[in-house]
Amino acid sequence: MTKEKRLILSIDQGTTSSRAIVFDVDGSVRSSAQKEIEQIYPKNGWVEHDPEEIWNTTIQVCQEALAQCNGSVSGIGITNQRETIVLWDRKTGIPLANAIVWQDRRTAQICAQLRAQNFEDLIIEKTGLLLDPYFSATKLCWLLDNIEGARKRAEKGELAAGTIDSFLLWRLTGGKLHATDATNASRTSLFNIHKQKWDADLMGIFRVPDIILPEVKDSADDYGYSIPKLLGKAIPILGVAGDQHAALIGQACINPGMVKSTYGTGGFVLVNTGTKILRSKHRLLTTLSYRIGGNVQYAIEGSIFNTGTAVQWMRDNLQFIKSADETEAYARNSVDDRIMFVPSFTGLGAPHWNPNARGAIYGLTRDTTPADMIRAALESVGYQSADLLNAMRIDIAGAIKTLRVDGGMSKNDWMLQFLANVTGVTVERSKVMETTGLGVAFLVSLQAGIINSLEDLDKLWDNDKIFEPNISTKKRQTLLENWALAIKSTETFNVE
Repeated sequence: MTKEKRLILSIDQGTTSSRAIVFDVDGSVRSSAQKEIEQIYPKNGWVEHDPEEIWNTTIQVCQEALAQCNGSVSGIGITNQRETIVLWDRKTGIPLANAIVWQDRRTAQICAQLRAQNFEDLIIEKTGLLLDPYFSATKLCWLLDNIEGARKRAEKGELAAGTIDSFLLWRLTGGKLHATDATNASRTSLFNIHKQKWDADLMGIFRVPDIILPEVKDSADDYGYSIPKLLGKAIPILGVAGDQHAALIGQACINPGMVKSTYGTGGFVLVNTGTKILRSKHRLLTTLSYRIGGNVQYAIEGSIFNTGTAVQWMRDNLQFIKSADETEAYARNSVDDRIMFVPSFTGLGAPHWNPNARGAIYGLTRDTTPADMIRAALESVGYQSADLLNAMRIDIAGAIKTLRVDGGMSKNDWMLQFLANVTGVTVERSKVMETTGLGVAFLVSLQAGIINSLEDLDKLWDNDKIFEPNISTKKRQTLLENWALAIKSTETFNVE
């Protein structure tokens, strides 16, 4: 088999869509397909997905992408929205309820109760994560408590639970494999990042029986084969990683101190800390970069809950635009930089961690236009990123001079220039925009022996465009001071 005809299929199951991308072994995109999935909002602060829709759209896009190109697929990689949890029947593979999405805040009260019982420090120490509804454990506890008979069935071993990668692996292998990778496991609040295994103390705290949890494997590993009827033949599944960890690999941020940020539904900034487990002084998360050959690399991560959703809100609810692609032209036509939009629709993420905060807009006048509002929505991405980078500089005790960016919003040149301006760092946009899918394709390549190590990625990564800061330090300081005031006002106005 020639190198040129060897292909890799990356499944990228995200918050708003399911996507399949076929890569050449050099990281070039050969074909892709994408289908949106419905966002379900049963109550205020609740966010759900239909697992069957996730499965059906995933298979459809895989079939469509494969049909567009010729060549032999060497392996499948899966990358996914992370903390979203699914509970299903082991016998039938049918979910017992909708998946609870990472953005969902329904378990804020459970977190408050556990915090009152002084469990938070133990959870942080073992997992690197805060006690917050964002993570999977309280969501799984809620499902077991609120679906009739679920807890008893789980304790009998009749049910299986997992993040989206686990659910897809189960379906792809015909129920032969119940597994996840270490990066996804590290986002559940049930996984000990020091010992690299499910933790009995944590399972006791969150009341999750170990029998329902998947086997934890390396990010590049043997995950079995897809059943032939799905994709025309049995294909080995060789790589799995949570979406942000995959993007870190896809951006070739494999050395300590390198930073990437992905801007999609939310925004996720990760700085590689190598083999060191650093505990943040700013309530950022300690997480895995990846685990390969049993060797673990760590990172510090800051999560912004709402970035792309702010633009979606402008499009769908306010109907200011018909497409997100229009935002750049609107922003360029705005001359008002005084509006501050805090898009905390589902709470504030790092470094604020306020699950009860809700969105707010400051500085409106009778002259305010839709263009000004759209500009403010884009600027909010830069402000939130600046908060994270400032915290990370202190946590790693080092300078951050370059930020590699990807995700749908990074196509917007105006937004990236503002990002460079307000953070004061050089922003590099990847030449391959699908870095999440690319990262898991690299994991497949590693497991298949196509590349020898992740160090080879330096030769494969290239930038599309570089954005340098072009405003004064004084102007930057003024903007950030106004943003800090907006954040303070938003946190003061609490919905609960």
